[in-house]
Amino acid sequence: MELRDVVHGDVDAYVRMRCDPVMMADLGGPQPREGMADKVRRDAEQAAADIAWLKMIVPDPAVPEVVAGTVTLWSHDGGDGPTSEIGWMVLPRFQGRGLGRRAVRALLERARDEDRWGVVHAFPATSNAASNGICRSVGFRFVAEADVSFAGQTFRTNHWAVDPRSDLK
Repeated sequence: MELRDVVHGDVDAYVRMRCDPVMMADLGGPQPREGMADKVRRDAEQAAADIAWLKMIVPDPAVPEVVAGTVTLWSHDGGDGPTSEIGWMVLPRFQGRGLGRRAVRALLERARDEDRWGVVHAFPATSNAASNGICRSVGFRFVAEADVSFAGQTFRTNHWAVDPRSDLK
């Protein structure tokens, strides 16, 4: 597995993830296809500028055009100041292979190695057993349940936090 920056050509992968009702079930439902090209363009620009780490999960480096999902680490205003957050999505045909866990771990190891992002937070839906399992398996500690807004929807999440400099398993 390898991680590479999001590029302009990743629109199809974004559509398969973000516009799919199953993939988006825990994130308030599918997003409209219109606007996905703009979303990819913005994400690719942020990745290229190193503002955020927006990575595509490539399961087999020998076949770089096949993408299994995304893992992203970014900073935003969490209400109490800047908050570093990580999120991930793995397409159904690649789920259950450990790719999400490996991708999250790889990005957190990079954050540790570069001493960037500080404490990293994750907010998987309370109903998303796989994503909550990833949090437990890489060393996140459970903080609390929280209501989080994403794409205009509010949903119930488990708030997890990890300090990549000291907490990774």
